[in-house]
Amino acid sequence: MISLVIFEDNKALRQSLSLYFNHTEGVYLAGAYQDANDAVAKIRKHRPDVVLMDIQMPGLSGIEAMQRIKAAYPDTKVLIHTIFEDDHRIFSAVCGGASGYVLKSPDPDEVLEAIQDVYRGGAHMSPAIALRVMQMFQSQFVQAEATYIELTEREKEVLTCMVKGMSYKMIADACSLSFHTVHYHIKHIYEKLHVNSAPEAVVKAIEQRLV
Repeated sequence: MISLVIFEDNKALRQSLSLYFNHTEGVYLAGAYQDANDAVAKIRKHRPDVVLMDIQMPGLSGIEAMQRIKAAYPDTKVLIHTIFEDDHRIFSAVCGGASGYVLKSPDPDEVLEAIQDVYRGGAHMSPAIALRVMQMFQSQFVQAEATYIELTEREKEVLTCMVKGMSYKMIADACSLSFHTVHYHIKHIYEKLHVNSAPEAVVKAIEQRLV
């Protein structure tokens, strides 16, 4: 059972998502709030597995709230849920510790898939966001001198899928691997790249031109 807390200032959307998740098997909606001004206190109260976080809310922004949550509860997965695709917000979310970045859409099933992905340890990104991340780091943050990192062909294949924003399940399907084997490869990729999360691995893969 995935415990979920939502921060969303749009009342209609918040109520719609609440109704959807209250009737979704495998998800327990612990709370849904119109702002994130006391987000850490809410997380302390509910201890959710995943937080669905809007960016632009009255008072504390979603990114600031996420940073405070990650500082207090680093194991809590924060999934950014927004209409914004600009580079500044994407970069701030990725560097702030977001486990995923999903664009708002009329289909709540897409949000559910993203929540399930980050809960299982994936880093869900909407395809448009994954492309923007690639373009952003390729154009601005590629290092002049790359440190040599030796990856196996299979690890490179898995890492390429991660850069494309694919979830663990999608990687497993694309590479004809089991979910467990994907997790095994990603663990070794993290060790070789000296990172602790999928967003960090994606950034380093692009910086070092590993894929």
